[in-house]
Amino acid sequence: MSRTVLRPPRGASPSGLPHPRRLATAMSCWGLAALVAALGQAAPADAAPRARPAASAVRSDQAPDVVTYGRREDVLRFAAEVAELHQLDRAWVEAALAEARFQPTVARLIMPPPAGTAKNWAAYRARFVEPQRIRAGLAFWSAHQSWLEAAERQYGVPAEVVVGIIGVETYYGRMMGNFRVLDALATLAFDFPRGRKDRSAFFREELGHFLAMAQREGVAPQGIKGSYAGAVGLGQFMPGSIARYAVDFDRDGHIDMAGSAADVIGSVAHYLASFGWKPGLPTHYAVEPPNDISERATLLLPDILPSFTADEMAAHGAVLTEEGRGHDGPLALVELHNGAAAPSHVAGTQNFYAVTRYNWSSYYALAVIELGRAIKLQRLLP
Repeated sequence: MSRTVLRPPRGASPSGLPHPRRLATAMSCWGLAALVAALGQAAPADAAPRARPAASAVRSDQAPDVVTYGRREDVLRFAAEVAELHQLDRAWVEAALAEARFQPTVARLIMPPPAGTAKNWAAYRARFVEPQRIRAGLAFWSAHQSWLEAAERQYGVPAEVVVGIIGVETYYGRMMGNFRVLDALATLAFDFPRGRKDRSAFFREELGHFLAMAQREGVAPQGIKGSYAGAVGLGQFMPGSIARYAVDFDRDGHIDMAGSAADVIGSVAHYLASFGWKPGLPTHYAVEPPNDISERATLLLPDILPSFTADEMAAHGAVLTEEGRGHDGPLALVELHNGAAAPSHVAGTQNFYAVTRYNWSSYYALAVIELGRAIKLQRLLP
């Protein structure tokens, strides 16, 4: 059975938790900086007394306790449930959760943008489809071409889509996140901020998968780094997605989402295939939306879910290209705002919708697609 690898630095042995078994390579987002800073240097005997640190800022009475997750009744109940569900040692789960700390930054970043913030596709696209990221994508594609071709043969997902996703998610491993995943998931599981739809149940489930993954590998949960939402590795898989969709593509007996490009490529392709990717189908077509406001509203009502045939879109006043008019299957009129400028539109297919299952955003999906296409075009140049 394949194992998910989360590799700590050689010799790491966190206090109070099992020593991690020795693994082949170190996960790139682990670090010793915090340990070095904590140890410091011994002061000489005749050194002058250190000045007292400034008084800590007064915390709000409503702020969650940052040091006692392990003693909270709701956390202890959760530990018992997770231990039973994932067949874990309850004492180990409780000890792991006692290491978790509330992170105000995580609570802030999970909130939606301020009301009235205008979406801007042109600005969003410019962040990802730009020369440096394209060059990095070219290098990634060249280095892992054989695995990309193997994934396409097995799952039907083209290399440019897989490369586009990894590029948008982590800049090909350059930006995998520097939050302790244990802290991020505990914050969102037990102290989800008010002001948006409560998703604490989702993050409790993810925290359970994360603890099961860490215990199975014998690694310290508090040493694993990732995004503020708890995603890890080059493809930024949530722990639950690792459990359901990650694959040991290089067949070395491990699933390594941080250090094995092969496993990441295979897992991304498998994820898209699991959400309905259809080999050979375009992701979208160019389209001019209806001029009539009510007709446009009708086509926009299902949002990004493909719901209309090409003939039905035409009947509502949308103008498709010749290729789009010949499409066999449902389409969605996808609208992307450009701030104060006129919005952009595409006719999305089932494959466009599949990409949005990775991140539920049409802006994200089109950025992935266009980054992948730009990299592919560069590969074709002499």
